[in-house]
Formats: sequence, structure tokens, C-alpha cells
Amino acid sequence: MTKKKKTYKSALKEQEGITPPETLSHNSANSIKKKRLKTPSARDLVAGILDGNMTALSRAITLIESTNTEHLKKANEIIANCLPFANKSVRIGITGIPGVGKSTFIEAFGSYLTSQEKKIAVLAVDPSSSLSRGSILGDKTRMEELVKDPNAFIRPSPSGASLGGVARKTRETIILCEAAGFNTILIETVGVGQSETAVHGMVDFFLLLKIAGAGDELQGIKRGIIEMADTIVINKADGNNIKAAKSAKVEFNRALHLYPPKSSEWTPKVSLCSALNREGIEDVWILIQDYLQTTQTNGYFEENRNNQNRFWLLQTIEDRLKSKFYNSAKVKSELQAQIELVEAGKTTPFAAAEYLLSL
Repeated sequence: MTKKKKTYKSALKEQEGITPPETLSHNSANSIKKKRLKTPSARDLVAGILDGNMTALSRAITLIESTNTEHLKKANEIIANCLPFANKSVRIGITGIPGVGKSTFIEAFGSYLTSQEKKIAVLAVDPSSSLSRGSILGDKTRMEELVKDPNAFIRPSPSGASLGGVARKTRETIILCEAAGFNTILIETVGVGQSETAVHGMVDFFLLLKIAGAGDELQGIKRGIIEMADTIVINKADGNNIKAAKSAKVEFNRALHLYPPKSSEWTPKVSLCSALNREGIEDVWILIQDYLQTTQTNGYFEENRNNQNRFWLLQTIEDRLKSKFYNSAKVKSELQAQIELVEAGKTTPFAAAEYLLSL
């Protein structure tokens, strides 16, 4: 006798349900579609920003960061309408090598400022992969306390391929944050070294975070990022590291004296702090206030901002000309042909560039 083979029905099989009324399904779909298509106008976003609406601010920043040409006109309209309400904040750049504790410091520093009735915006720039162009954008997860603070706004943005690890539209984002009522703007950079010049060119005060024992205390005598710093803060000055931190402070102070006086008439200072233990944070803010008083009294503060505006005007023209050039239909059709001629040794890179620029 042959046994019958048992067959089993999969428990994963989808069972037939009740078919919803056709009209209900149609109406729901239309409702969802309308919600998706309905986007606020530039006027609505500006009104929301001036009213301190964080959703409006976030949506406007997304428009500014967009590479879509249709968004450019709307973004420019928003910026133009927010500009009269901007330029009323203190802009602070914060940089340092990876692992120095930038996010921990910003959370401690930001929390202190909000306790002093300041409204702060943190523009945290996340490193983008050179291969995938992707970013983790994890600053909000690292600043667990600050992200819940109603007087703080944290906006992580991918650095992309922009100079100094600064997101392409960071400067315009500053304007929107100021219009939304934030009187202290903190810009965290990825800490990539020499290209931090871009951050230095958009802030009033440049803060460099260091840690003791990294082997670079004596490298302060080299020109570079340390020369741009208005204050060096040695973080993680706690526990068994206090002695090393104090020693590093002495070395950096010696190094800073080797530099010529700054045009701001400000002598850079070195300070110790433990962001983890919230120690030394108030001292950093006192230093920044001293700097602001000095530069606002001698006129450097306004002069520096004017110089920055001039620089970004020229930089923007350069960027737009470059973009316009590469998006030209003629250039697109001829560029590859010129590359092949250069590779074949039939023309030089300079002659090829001259030809493409003449199109």
C-alpha cells in the first residue's frame, strides 16, 4: 500500500480579505496624493521661519541644500525675505581632529548657553564618503540632551565635496537660523585640516579643540589651522589626563606667542575643559565674550563680516561660472573629444582648455 504524501499549506499565504468600497479607496488615494503635492510657498515658509517654526526652517534649509534648479528660485526668494532679520547672532566655528570630542563639547557648551537664555543653532557637518557620497548624519544621536532642548536646533548636513567639510549652503542656512531667532550659531566641521579656511571665512570666532597626548603639542609652531584659532580648548582634561592637559596648555601658549599679532588685536588664549564632566565650559564662554567686546570696540567685528561677505560674493560667482560652464551643451559634447585628443598626445591640456573656454 502506497502512503499518500501529506501536503502542507504555507502559513505565509495571504488570505483574501474584505474588499474595501471602491469610492473609499479612491477618495483616500486622492487625499494622500493631495497631501504629497501640497508644498508650502516661499511666503509661507518665510512666515513660519520668522515665527520660529522649526518645521518651516527645516523645509527651507532642505530647499537651499537642494541641487534641483527648480528649488533655486524659491530658495533665493526665502533668503532675500529673511535677510533683513539676519546678522544678529554670534557665529562660532568649532573644529578639531576626529575623536577630540566635538559633539560632546557642543552638547555641553550648547546646554550651558541655553541655560543662559540663549537660543542656539548647531549646524553639524557630517563627513561624506568619497566613494558612495553618503553620510551617516548621526550628530542628533550623539547630542541626546541638546536635541530635546526647545531653545536648540540641530541640523546635520552632509559635507559633500565642498571646501573644508562645510555643507554647500551653510552660509545661507546661517541667515535662516538668525531670522528664526537663534542668536548663537555653532558650526561644527569635520576637522580635515588645512581646508578649515572655509569655516574661518564665515564665523566671528574660531575655536580649535585639542586633546593632550596626541603628539601635536609642539606642532603649534607650524603655520596652519592653529594660526587661525582665536582660542584653543584642550578637551578631556579630567581623571589621569589632567597633568598632561596642563602640560599641553603650557606648550600651546608658548607656540602662540611665536605668531605675529592678529589684525583683530586679540591675543589667542588656551583653556582647559572636560566636556564629559561639564567643567571649564563657562570659562570658554567668558573668553568668547571678551573677544567680542574687544573686536566690537575696535571695529574689527564689522570689518571682518564685510570682508567675509566680499569673499563669498566672489566665491559664489566663481562657483556659478564653473557650474554654468560644465552644464553647457557645447562643452558637454566637446569635453570628451578634447580629453581623448589630450590622451592621444594630439593637443595639450592648456590648448584644450582654451578651446573649451572659447565655446
